[in-house]
Amino acid sequence: MPKKLLAATVCLAAMVLPSCLVRRRQAATPVKRDNRPLLSASKEDLLSRIHALTDPIQSFTVKADMSPSVGNFLTGEVMDYATISGTILFRRPDEMRILGLDPLLHSTIFDMASSGNDFRLYIPSRDRFVEGKNDVQGTSKSKLENLRPTAFLTSLLIYPPEPGDLTLLEDDTDETKSVYILMIVREESGVLRLMRNVYFDRHTLQPVRQKTFDASGGMTSEARYGNWTMYGTILFPGEIEIRRPQDDYEVTLTVLDIKANSPDLTPDKFALEQPPGTQLEELK
Repeated sequence: MPKKLLAATVCLAAMVLPSCLVRRRQAATPVKRDNRPLLSASKEDLLSRIHALTDPIQSFTVKADMSPSVGNFLTGEVMDYATISGTILFRRPDEMRILGLDPLLHSTIFDMASSGNDFRLYIPSRDRFVEGKNDVQGTSKSKLENLRPTAFLTSLLIYPPEPGDLTLLEDDTDETKSVYILMIVREESGVLRLMRNVYFDRHTLQPVRQKTFDASGGMTSEARYGNWTMYGTILFPGEIEIRRPQDDYEVTLTVLDIKANSPDLTPDKFALEQPPGTQLEELK
């Protein structure tokens, strides 16, 4: 068919087609591009960056404002709670203690401790003391009472791959984003499993996001990092947003101060004993 005749046919069809066969849509609003120059890095470069950030930290005490939210983050039905003061203690390999304090009265709202897969939680206002496993999903109707130390343990630090892990690198750069994605894969019982994704901003090569996954590929945790700041000799994110989609809560941390590798963080700082007169609840 001659080109002129084809063009005329298309125009005629467009004019006579019934409106029910025409779909109108709003054109996407162009995303403002970041005109900063892109930086290039190899997989080995990014792994070295993770080691440089994490390896020097053997322990820390973090003072932070903690802003919790609960709800379904996919549908947008979210409830924000008041910001509280928080103190987070950490010592390798997996000891952690988190205290939430009333910012005005400075009284304890909750006290959590974790070692390995065991955790303890004390809620003074309810005379409630909980013992259980980090991998046991909480059943409390109050979503914040299902908060676990493992949410912080898997988010505050970006760990290098373990020996035997496989790593893959994707350059996810287009008109809307510019990131490297480092995928950490592990073989379990002869099957490859995606463990984590670490995202690096190609404008700075700083980590901006980390995801962890369960055995079925579902996302268990997502952390977003911003405002990387030098605290003494330690480079640490000043803002950390922790999201736990399977537990329907998130916590945003605004770091006020961090003290790393202090000899004061002795084992007794992570011991949380049941106070007399409190009700014990065991999660199995």
